[in-house]
Amino acid sequence: MTIQSQFLLGLKAAAPFILVLTPFGLLFGVVATEAGLTLAQTMGFSILMVAGAAQFVALQLSAENAPTLIVLATALAVNLRLVMYSAALAPLVGKASLWQRLLIAYSLTDQSFALTVDAAERQPRPLPHLVAFYAGTSVPTVGLWYVFTLVGAVAGSSIPPAFALDFALPITFLAMLAPMLRTMAHVAACLTSVVGALALAFMPYGTGLLVAALLAMIVGARVEMWQAGRAA
Repeated sequence: MTIQSQFLLGLKAAAPFILVLTPFGLLFGVVATEAGLTLAQTMGFSILMVAGAAQFVALQLSAENAPTLIVLATALAVNLRLVMYSAALAPLVGKASLWQRLLIAYSLTDQSFALTVDAAERQPRPLPHLVAFYAGTSVPTVGLWYVFTLVGAVAGSSIPPAFALDFALPITFLAMLAPMLRTMAHVAACLTSVVGALALAFMPYGTGLLVAALLAMIVGARVEMWQAGRAA
C-alpha cells in the first residue's frame, strides 16, 4: 500500500467522529463567546491549546472565578492523558523525523491516538505508513475543531437551544473509550474513575475528578500487577 492510501485510510477511520466533533466545536465557540471571550481570544484558545476537554474545564472554572492556580492545575491534569498517549505512541513513531514528531505532538487528540494505536495493533505498518495514517486521522479532527469553533463563535447566538450541542462531549469519549476496554485492568480503572467521580462530586472546582483519575490509575496498575503475578 502507498503512503497516500494510508492517509486515506486514516481519513476514513476518523470520518465517524465528524458527527460528534461538529457539535463539540460549535459548543465551545458558543460557550466561549457567551463567557465574554472575543473572536480572536476564542480562536487563539483553540489553535494554541487544541484540547477540547481541557478548554471546557478551564473556561468553566474561569467563569466561576476559580483561582488561576486551580484553573491551570485542573487543565493540566485533564491533559495529562496526552502524556500517557505520547508514551504509548513513542515506540511506534519515535523514529520519525523531528518535524513529523513536532506535528504529531501538536495535533495529538484522543481520536487520533485511539485510531492510530488500534490500527498498529491490528496490522503492523512501516513507519512512513503509520505516520501517514496518523496524519489522515488528525487532519479532520484538528481541522474541524478549528472550523466549527469559528462557526460557533460567529453564529452561536442563532443556534437553537433545542439542538442540545452539549451531548457531543460525553458521546465523543464514550465512542473512544468503549472499544479500548479490553482487559480487566482497563475495566477496573474505568469503574474506579466513574465511582470516584460521583463520590467526590462535592469537592470544589471539579477537583474530585483529579482524585478519581489518580485512584483509577492506581487501581488499574495494581490489577495489572496482580494479573502478571498470577500468570507467573
